[in-house]
Amino acid sequence: MAQPDLAHDDLLALLHELANTSLALWSVPTGTTARLINVSENATYLVEGPGGFKSVLRVHRENYHTQRAIECELLWMDALNRTGTVETPDVILGRDGKAVQKGGLAGCLPERFMVMFMFVEGEQPDESLDLAGPFEGLGAMAANTHLHTIAWQRPEPFERLTWDMDAFYGVHATWGNWRNGPNIDASTKLILERVERTVVDRVTALGKGADNYGLIHADMRLANLLIHNSETRLIDFDDCGFGWFLYDFAASISFIEDDPQIPAMRDAWVCGYRSVRPMSDAEECEIDSFIMLRRMALLAWIGSHIDVPEAQALSPSFACVSAELGEVYLSKMA
Repeated sequence: MAQPDLAHDDLLALLHELANTSLALWSVPTGTTARLINVSENATYLVEGPGGFKSVLRVHRENYHTQRAIECELLWMDALNRTGTVETPDVILGRDGKAVQKGGLAGCLPERFMVMFMFVEGEQPDESLDLAGPFEGLGAMAANTHLHTIAWQRPEPFERLTWDMDAFYGVHATWGNWRNGPNIDASTKLILERVERTVVDRVTALGKGADNYGLIHADMRLANLLIHNSETRLIDFDDCGFGWFLYDFAASISFIEDDPQIPAMRDAWVCGYRSVRPMSDAEECEIDSFIMLRRMALLAWIGSHIDVPEAQALSPSFACVSAELGEVYLSKMA
């Protein structure tokens, strides 16, 4: 997310200044401040003020989404909320009555889009515990969002990302070329080239029907769930777009595809999904293809976001483990 002419720490300092000077765009209490809590595609801030005021401010990455695309994200979140499909955080409108605000720092930082959300109480599921239970619930939640998107009359124009083969493997792939990821040696590249060909063939054969392809969250990880008083809220729709429904499972195990719990988590997710809407045995079989599709997309993401601490921490072994997973996948599909 860093600009080419700015060191990462310098960019974060400017974003911190932007977040705090922009709070006046919303009706927040005097003395309210913003504190960075996460940085990835976007910079996310906890906003706190007198009287217990809390909210969350998202400062968008430059040149990733248009204003209309962000508005469409928020429209879907609101529709999911209003229909009782999934609980999502409410948006706090700016003083001008608009959900999406803009701000920059003259001569230092070009304008960025910003959105403020109501603060949501809750804890992320503990990844160190047995995750079968949470993943059964996550599968049901994914199925409910898929049923919603099939039936929902989207407002026009509707603009969101598209997570198709061009987005992953095309010349202008959204997160770049996986071959530019860190620590890819000749043997790793050879294996992943075979994985790419197999994934493309199998997923292309699956097709893009209304029953298996549509608007998806695309990042339904445990990190994007908040549980409070037995209620689960789904957050961070920043990557939502048009893709295969099964991709939502692959995204849910991002960065932990080699965890020993994955087979049990997968079975639980499928069970939860089938409790809401059908999934054929053929579709279930292709979950492996989507796992590898996502894994290679994450390898590209690490390579194009190497200034982000999370990418730096993952970079040493991610390609090697990806190749190991790829070999297992190829042996299954042979």
